[in-house]
Amino acid sequence: MILGIDEVGRGSWAGPLVVGAVVLGGANIDGLTDSKKLTKKSRENLDIEIRNKARAYGLGWVDSKEIDEIGLSKSLKLASLRAIKNIKSPYDQIIIDGTVNFLIDTDKAELVTTIKKADLLVPCVSAASIIAKVARDNYMKSQNETYFQYGFSENVGYGTKRHIKFIEEHGVSPLHRLSFKPLKHYKSDSSTTTSIGRRAEGLAADFLIKKGHKIIERNWRNKYCEIDIVSKLGDKLYFNEVKYRKDSSRGGGFEAVDAKKLNKMQFAAKIYVNSKEADYNFLRLSVISVSGLDPRVDDWLEL
Repeated sequence: MILGIDEVGRGSWAGPLVVGAVVLGGANIDGLTDSKKLTKKSRENLDIEIRNKARAYGLGWVDSKEIDEIGLSKSLKLASLRAIKNIKSPYDQIIIDGTVNFLIDTDKAELVTTIKKADLLVPCVSAASIIAKVARDNYMKSQNETYFQYGFSENVGYGTKRHIKFIEEHGVSPLHRLSFKPLKHYKSDSSTTTSIGRRAEGLAADFLIKKGHKIIERNWRNKYCEIDIVSKLGDKLYFNEVKYRKDSSRGGGFEAVDAKKLNKMQFAAKIYVNSKEADYNFLRLSVISVSGLDPRVDDWLEL
């Protein structure tokens, strides 16, 4: 009854750190090995089999904001404890992949053995590696719909050449880890209007997705006009203006939409539809009000 633990996303520039924990309890699963050595299809098939056959499994997540606040070492510990909390089966040993005991100062410490390349050598650790990678990869691919300009469906947050190029072009997103050395210079810019504006637009996009919208475009522009977010819900195409105010007590973002602004929004919507040569029967304008130094969505108004 060994509990295997492995992490995924430690070196990623964006997205969560995920720790997998698995007790196989004698379950026989062929093909278990280091998740990085498997094809995507093999990982996904094994992920299903592990969840069906293992005595117990759990995932522990620490998001990028938490990583920036507490650091990577504490995040590894926190994610491990969160994963273990989901394990309801008894176990008498814990094996962690690598040479660092994330649980050294916890009540689990005496059960821990660290083994280099355990994800390749120990089946329950291999299983933990697989379920963590599949879960994290799927999460990052889902975020590509909101933050499509960063290519998360391909790089899943790691610092590839294309990802670096996208960051240079668009700045950072709310998913990026500003405590990481290559991105630290963006932290000093985190209070600027441009940076907060990007965060506000990201929150607005998340808000729309939760309401069932599909994001079609973000920051669409040409030489005549620009649109913050274009989204689709059913047979309606929405042109969403994101209005950010540092302090909503002086009036929310809706206050900034006067007759002149409304005309500009209508003009931009017509330009967009004509440029796409698409036939949309139902077009809608909307404003999303965001406020606060730690931005939040206040309200959404369909015009």
